[in-house]
Amino acid sequence: MTALPTVLVVAAALIDADGRVLIAQRPEGKQLAGLWEFPGGKVDAGERPEAALIRELKEELDIDVQESCLAPFVFASHAYETFHLLMPLYLCRRWSGPVIRKEHAALKWVRPNQLSDYPMPPADEPLVAWLRDLL
Repeated sequence: MTALPTVLVVAAALIDADGRVLIAQRPEGKQLAGLWEFPGGKVDAGERPEAALIRELKEELDIDVQESCLAPFVFASHAYETFHLLMPLYLCRRWSGPVIRKEHAALKWVRPNQLSDYPMPPADEPLVAWLRDLL
């Protein structure tokens, strides 16, 4: 069995005052286009996961997040065909600025019990049950 490279990505479950979770639709031209995901992205070499998530949320949603507002929650570990994905999911209930769609095809605030109604990448799917049970 050939070892696959491990890719570390980070994601956030942004939770609004009504208990809804933000999901983002992957744009056309990207791998897994049209599927819904939790915002976040790849951790650069030498970058801490929390710093990467703060950077990604600014790039994707134009919001400012303090590291103290990121609560490690659960992680996904999934083997794709050419790499293995390791993805910590952080909960975040506080940020500065309005959420603005900058990179995704669409954004949607969804009740936790409705997250499974949206098609997601295989690595994101197991996270839905955790969020539904917690929230």
